[in-house]
Amino acid sequence: MKTTEPAHKSPRAARSFQSRVKKLALIGCGKLGEGLLSGLLGSQLIPVGRLEATVAHQPRADFLAEKYGVKAHTDNAHAVSGADLVLVALKPQQVKGFLREVKRVLRKDAVIISGAVSVTTALIETELGHYARVVAAMPNTHCLIRQGMTALAAGKHANDDDVALASEIFNSMSRTVVEYEKHMDAITGLSASGPAYVYMMIESLAEGGVKLGLPRELSTELVSQTLLGASALVLHTGEHPAKLKDMVTTPAGCTIDGLLELEEGGLRVTLIKAVVRAAQRAKQLVENQNS
Repeated sequence: MKTTEPAHKSPRAARSFQSRVKKLALIGCGKLGEGLLSGLLGSQLIPVGRLEATVAHQPRADFLAEKYGVKAHTDNAHAVSGADLVLVALKPQQVKGFLREVKRVLRKDAVIISGAVSVTTALIETELGHYARVVAAMPNTHCLIRQGMTALAAGKHANDDDVALASEIFNSMSRTVVEYEKHMDAITGLSASGPAYVYMMIESLAEGGVKLGLPRELSTELVSQTLLGASALVLHTGEHPAKLKDMVTTPAGCTIDGLLELEEGGLRVTLIKAVVRAAQRAKQLVENQNS
């Protein structure tokens, strides 16, 4: 496994990327797609004139064109034509239709990076009917503020340069890991679905502060920064979370009483089960896509 952290692109890195990518087609510019678009342009990874984006409806295309200065429209085949890099940010159920729509105009040597949940590289390869160079990407919503987590997995015909190309893109907005595709369902259940679990924890902890008389806005700010700092400390130190937990937990102090309540309430087991259940659902979606 290789891990890289979010980074601002140097002119040299941008030149390297641009030497390999003459045209980038961004397919499906919804929330995730717009986050990718913002990251690509904000990091100056690729000039605006080399990027073409598609959406389902023309008013949305007009909005993106005005906001970012990109060429945006509703014609996927036109966007893909001549592109050496295709970035797919569609909903899972839209991917097969898109691939069948563009397979005749898609360059055989184009690199395809798919951020569609539960769509395997094998499915894309099969639909296109040739040795397609596919990289699967599993980002989470924090990419929208360049604090995301993205896992990448190479398809059967993708090479190291293709994975490096995908890493360049997602490094502009997230911490990035390269893993085996067999782990993607678990990664979906953990880091892609994980933000929702954390938001529920923030909401619940903030309610505890409100119960004790804190204003809701203050309570939410205290909790949010506490979780942000705790996460940063885990990444910064590399220490096991249990060891950092013990640093906060003094003998006969306040924290141990709070931890006891969490254990009695089954928080640990419940969170484990949430991850497992979400991963099982991701696997089911994969099977449905392949059927």
